[in-house]
Amino acid sequence: MRLTAEHQEIILAHYRTPHHSGLREPYDVEVQRFNPTCGDELTLRVRRKGEGEQAAIEDVSYQVQGCSISQASVSVMTDLVIGRTAREAEGLHTEIAALLRERASESGAWPSHLGDAAAFRDVSHHPARIKCALLCWTALRQALS
Repeated sequence: MRLTAEHQEIILAHYRTPHHSGLREPYDVEVQRFNPTCGDELTLRVRRKGEGEQAAIEDVSYQVQGCSISQASVSVMTDLVIGRTAREAEGLHTEIAALLRERASESGAWPSHLGDAAAFRDVSHHPARIKCALLCWTALRQALS
C-alpha cells in the first residue's frame, strides 16, 4: 500500500505513540471486535455521562493487536470522540466510512474537522485495509448502541 509521506508519518506516529491506549476503569461498556481479513483484535472500553444520543463520551480506552492501520486508527478515533456526544461520534463514523468507501481521497482534502483521520484517505484504494481503519469505529458504534 502506498501512502503519501505526510500520511505515513501521521499513521506511524499514532502507531508508535498511541493516544489513550491501555484498558482503564471505570467504564460503562466493553466491546471486542476481530478483523479476520488482517487478524486485528480490539477491546474497546467506553465511559459515558448521560443517556442516549446526547450522552457525552468521557473516556475511551483500548487494547489492540494488529496492523499499523488498525492501531493508528483507534488512536486517532479516541482523539476525535472523547468529549463529544454519542450522536457526534456516530456522525464522524458515518462521514469517515463514506469517505473511505467512496474513494473520496481522489477528490482532494478531507474536511479539517476530521484531523489526523485524513491520513487514512489513501487506504480507500485498498478495500481490505478499509476494514482495518474502520474496526475501531464499528466497535465504538456497537458500544454506543
